[in-house]
Amino acid sequence: MESAQLFDAGEKGRGLRATREINAGEVIFSEPSFSAVVFDSLFSQVCHSCFRQQAQLHRCAQCKFAHYCNRTCQTACWDEHKQECGAIKKAGTAPSENIRLAARVLWRIHKVSGLASDSQLVSVDQLEDHVADLSKEDLDEVNTDVQTFLKYWSHGRKQHSAEYIAHLFGIIKCNGFTLSDQRGLQAVGVGLFPNLCLVNHDCWPNCTVILNHGSQTAVSSALHSQRRIELRALRRISEFEELTVSYVDYLNVSADRQRKLKEHFHFDCTCEHCRQRANDDLMTAGADSKPSAEKLKEVAALSREYLENIETARVNGDYHEVLRLCLECLQQQEDVLADTHLLKLRVLSVTSEVLSFLKSFSEAAAYAHRMVEGYKKLYHPNNAQLGMAIMRAGITHWHAGQIEAGHAMICKAYGILMVTHGPSHAITRDLESMRTQTEMELKMFRDNKHEYNAMRDAALKNPTKSFTPQSVFHYFQFLKNSQQ
Repeated sequence: MESAQLFDAGEKGRGLRATREINAGEVIFSEPSFSAVVFDSLFSQVCHSCFRQQAQLHRCAQCKFAHYCNRTCQTACWDEHKQECGAIKKAGTAPSENIRLAARVLWRIHKVSGLASDSQLVSVDQLEDHVADLSKEDLDEVNTDVQTFLKYWSHGRKQHSAEYIAHLFGIIKCNGFTLSDQRGLQAVGVGLFPNLCLVNHDCWPNCTVILNHGSQTAVSSALHSQRRIELRALRRISEFEELTVSYVDYLNVSADRQRKLKEHFHFDCTCEHCRQRANDDLMTAGADSKPSAEKLKEVAALSREYLENIETARVNGDYHEVLRLCLECLQQQEDVLADTHLLKLRVLSVTSEVLSFLKSFSEAAAYAHRMVEGYKKLYHPNNAQLGMAIMRAGITHWHAGQIEAGHAMICKAYGILMVTHGPSHAITRDLESMRTQTEMELKMFRDNKHEYNAMRDAALKNPTKSFTPQSVFHYFQFLKNSQQ
């Protein structure tokens, strides 16, 4: 932890600050999980060691619950899984993710008896639990988990008081970090990272957190790297400046962010963006036609109803109904809500996605462009969510044959994700491949637009292939080679 140190952050309690000047994109510190588990719903689809989504995972022969990419991942995880494995076998079934994570945390506490490593700044026991601040409903949930845990833990191991186990559940509840898959697109698990827990919140932070899944591909297991979070700087950070991350998505008005932070993390956010209500006006803005306050309120309420129905249709897999509802809602929003209004942005996002799914790429690209332009006015320029949105929009334009716009967006997304994710992350490597590919296609387009479009049309009409930008490019190469 050469780049960060623990300090007294006043009313916020403990915090971390920089010990030197730090540049944008720099890793301030990385930290392996103290303990982590895969979500119940994905236990057979995600490796319990590296948290990558994989097909045909290998199941633990003993407990028949844990799944791994291969024997390498299983061996790497055995130290963390072996006591869990025996407990699941004796119980006959695996408990919920909350119970499994608490048990893994407690097994690890017993093993290390304090700090897990020299770089760990505080022990897990010293983290805030906020049990006294929980609502009755949340407290009832914790107490239920405690009773289930004590039954799961009762197989010949050291017993603990219900109060101590509730303390652990409180720590997990307000400090657990959601782990994503290797593409960063789906939440697949939850883990506890003690040093990360010391980084305080800001709605407009100077850092971001990304999960690095590590590598299990080296010839020697001694050279394997384990999964870890990386705290990365979003901008230049001065020496002794406090390090901050955002605990919630910024795309909420300040009052909603403050409410969520109070409910889940039990503090009142007084960051500059909340005090100044920054961007609240854009997030609730009316269109340039200056609609009345009553009209704005009416269309906002209608939009919420539409979004509920859109989600129902999406869950049911009725994508044509999703599209119909989206287009109807956008028609109601037109000339009333600005493209930065949160409700309109949500509909624009779904509309672009469903049109892409239905292979109406040109229409999807138009809505994706509007969505991205709205996001740019709201998000921090190096926000990971903005980078992902621009990436998706770039791919949509690429699918639509709008190679110039597509390549420009992919390059822009690559620049953002190089800061937020770093060059070795899977999604950044994918973007690098796309950037190279679109650059080559763009050169072809500029050399001979007619030939490029003819080749693209031929690829689209090829009944033996489904159209993707990758297949188009390879098909172009095949045609060029056959003509030489």
